[in-house]
Amino acid sequence: MAKKETSLDKIKKLIDSQDNIRNIATSAHIHHGKTALTDNLLAAAGLMAEKLAGELEGGMATWQHADEQERLLTVDAANASMVHEFGDKEYLINLIDTPGHVDFSGNVTRAMRAIDGTIVLVCASEGIMPQTETVIKQALRERVKPVLFINKTDRLITELKLGPEEMQKRFVKIIDDFNLLIEQIAEKEYREKWKVSVADGSVAFGSARDNWAMSAPFMKKKGVSFKDVIDIYSKEKDEREKWVWENAPVHEVLLDMVIKHLPSPIEAQKYRIPKIWHGDKDSEFGKGLINCDPKAEPAFVITNIIIDSRSGKEICAGRLFSGTLKAGMDVYLNTEKKKQKIQQILVYNGIKPEQLEEVSAGNVLAISGIVSEAGETITTKPEEAFENIKHIFEPVITKSISVPKPQDLPKLIEVLKKVAKEDPTLKIQINEETGENLMSGMGELHLEIIENRIKTEKGVEVKTSAPIVVYRETVMKKGNAGEGKSPNKHNMFFVEVEPLEDEVYQAIKKGEIYEGRRKKKDEELWKKLSECGVSNDEARKYKQIYKHSVFLDKTKGEVHIGEVIDMVMDGFEQVIDAGVLSREPCMKLKISLVDIKLHEDAIHRGPAQVYPAMRDAIRMSINSATPVLFEPVQTLLVEGPLAFMGELTKLFQSKRGQILNIEQGAGFFSMKVKLPVAEMIGLSNDLRSASEGRGNFSMIDQTFERVPPNIQPEVIKKIRDRKGLAENE
Repeated sequence: MAKKETSLDKIKKLIDSQDNIRNIATSAHIHHGKTALTDNLLAAAGLMAEKLAGELEGGMATWQHADEQERLLTVDAANASMVHEFGDKEYLINLIDTPGHVDFSGNVTRAMRAIDGTIVLVCASEGIMPQTETVIKQALRERVKPVLFINKTDRLITELKLGPEEMQKRFVKIIDDFNLLIEQIAEKEYREKWKVSVADGSVAFGSARDNWAMSAPFMKKKGVSFKDVIDIYSKEKDEREKWVWENAPVHEVLLDMVIKHLPSPIEAQKYRIPKIWHGDKDSEFGKGLINCDPKAEPAFVITNIIIDSRSGKEICAGRLFSGTLKAGMDVYLNTEKKKQKIQQILVYNGIKPEQLEEVSAGNVLAISGIVSEAGETITTKPEEAFENIKHIFEPVITKSISVPKPQDLPKLIEVLKKVAKEDPTLKIQINEETGENLMSGMGELHLEIIENRIKTEKGVEVKTSAPIVVYRETVMKKGNAGEGKSPNKHNMFFVEVEPLEDEVYQAIKKGEIYEGRRKKKDEELWKKLSECGVSNDEARKYKQIYKHSVFLDKTKGEVHIGEVIDMVMDGFEQVIDAGVLSREPCMKLKISLVDIKLHEDAIHRGPAQVYPAMRDAIRMSINSATPVLFEPVQTLLVEGPLAFMGELTKLFQSKRGQILNIEQGAGFFSMKVKLPVAEMIGLSNDLRSASEGRGNFSMIDQTFERVPPNIQPEVIKKIRDRKGLAENE
């Protein structure tokens, strides 16, 4: 008797057929049904029990941590692979289930690097929400194509009791809102091309929890209608489930949509590589990437690091864009500039990693044996690395974290390093001398979960301070030229600082201008700067873009500049990392080196001479350019019962909040409010108290705005005192 083909056998068979691979994610606002959908897709592929799919007890397969099950939300992105038949062919679907809470949106950004298409879920009754907009931004920034699944349609039938026509109206509004976002956010050439439509089947409707879905092509193919679905809700659960599996199973509808409307790696890499890799497209390596060539030089980008709780070993998940990776292969890490060896190659069979000997281009997989960071580009010899993965929001809340017993300090430092690897949106500053360590995250929930995992999963007892807000420093006008002398008095640097033009700043923020040091020629950068209104002459002087600030070299005729320029840029980075007012990071600065006098002999112009001179010159110019402090400000969407509107309005006004608009519905209201993050500590509790637990909020946007001048001195003093900075430092 022939041995039954297992799901792993099927995966192995398809792993080299790039045309038949789809790398996708589920992405959505929190609680719009991503994990329940992933469960049902896994169940349909025979990778988990059907009756458990989407159930809180025993289901939610991609929730691998206890805190995810307790809080009923996804914290970590999780990989899963499955095989789906479409037409008469089999396809390998590599899926990443991503979180919906804004505090964990870094996981979504990193997942987008590994995939080519995403199913965006939108709740039929809530519609497009703030985080839906964020995930669309994250996808389009990486040239990842979206399709739309309007989920929780059962709520319209059972809770709101809508008929087919009213439901249709609601769907049309969601689709129009979705397409409007694509029009506003996408690059020109994708604005029309990537809009979704019911007619072509790039939109589906359904209920992930109840395991059914519909799309126009599917309804035609199966001869089923919405009326049939409405009717099944009057039937018993068993009968309803039987009808669903036979007539409209969610996996068939959605995976058909994925195969038809989302690209294979071969298709996607042609337009994605020029966006996320800035090397020479005509080089052998560049051609291998664009063509997703399994015979070319390997290029693997790490998008997620999982530390195995039993062995403590690091597993690096990511995307192989070209070449073939084999167990035992020697590889080169391009950012860290060092060699390492791959021990194992792992592919996902459902959510379970399985070992293979080799995997070729176009796949999402994991490797072990490599110790590195998310975003690293792994090749066999030195090559141009992929662009850094840029997160949409920055960490704005910090806590200091310490151990009650001094002997636990080395263990804490080791754990903090691991935690920062697993979650690169978490910024860790370790001070081994003072024993004070700072942990910066996206919000209070983010830090709370990390702190809890350090205690429960890593077994280290810790105590943390009250949350601290991270500010930014910038200038209001052009400063005088600052003059910096090296300690040996043999070298001089002259620097001018001014505010960076708004157009350039926005282009950097949106990721249209990528950060990093520039080679001699960068036509792409010059073209983009010219579109932002920068003169051709000035554009060619751009040497570095770092943390939303820029460095220009305007010197003329200095013979030795090439030998010190990297040290000069190091000095520039040091000041951007810690400004003059309170050693907070800087933003939106344009720093130009206008003149330089260097000693003839290289021995007299080493780092010990260049760094302090460069820092002094920049700081002197900043001090004459009206330095100011900016604070993080979030725009929130607040919703609650109408009866509490007055209370909540009062609450936000007492926290320096600006109410932008209020919309009222039947018994409910929604309010857009702008609030300084410094006033948001404990907001969840305040909101619960003011609305008897019935109000909630989600973040729409995050920006930095000037601290009101009347409170700036007091804020600066508090930060300086906390950091132990002397008055005149």
